[in-house]
Amino acid sequence: MITTKNTLKFLIQLADALAAEFGSNCEVTIHDLTKQDLDNSLAYIVNGHITKRNQGDGPSAVVVEALSKESHQLEDKLSYLTTTKDGRILKSSTIYVRGEGDQVQYILGINFDITRFVDFELGIKDLIATQSSEKKPRKITNNVNDLLEELIESALELVHKPVGLMNKSDKVEFVRYLNDAGAFLITKSSDKVAKFLGISKFTLYSYLDICKMAETDKETNKNED
Repeated sequence: MITTKNTLKFLIQLADALAAEFGSNCEVTIHDLTKQDLDNSLAYIVNGHITKRNQGDGPSAVVVEALSKESHQLEDKLSYLTTTKDGRILKSSTIYVRGEGDQVQYILGINFDITRFVDFELGIKDLIATQSSEKKPRKITNNVNDLLEELIESALELVHKPVGLMNKSDKVEFVRYLNDAGAFLITKSSDKVAKFLGISKFTLYSYLDICKMAETDKETNKNED
């Protein structure tokens, strides 16, 4: 029988093998979701110099997303673009490793630094081609505070309005994006989001209720169809 301990041991072996195969430009990470420790989810990392992360650091956006969604809603994400704080371009893949009951226990991440290849994209198209439809690469963050800032920035771009010009529906859409991304799993995130939007926490919770009701109606209509 494969135990959680054996799974982690195998993933560490796999991480070392991938890093050895593709060299120092290939970072491999393992996030441990079995401990439910959001602040220290990074259980193992090879070639951490690429994103300047270390074992014991906090989560990236995909980790928070995994904790905020049901297991059946999560699918592996292969060959998409991310960027580092210092502007390097990475070709990334995220693999959800499941255990008993199909629950996601670990997340294996592969980040290959393709910065030096970008100018020669036509010559090495097959190597750096991505399947992602995202126009803007996601940033890889080192801690939950940076992650929340990044999610708020993304939500602001989605609504495409400054806070001062947002109406209620805009703010609900803003909150819906953050909720879907798992932002409210971060400690004291509701305080920061409410302050950013210039609303009370009571109003913020009412917006979350609207989002939940809309999702419930959507699922109901889907089942009826």
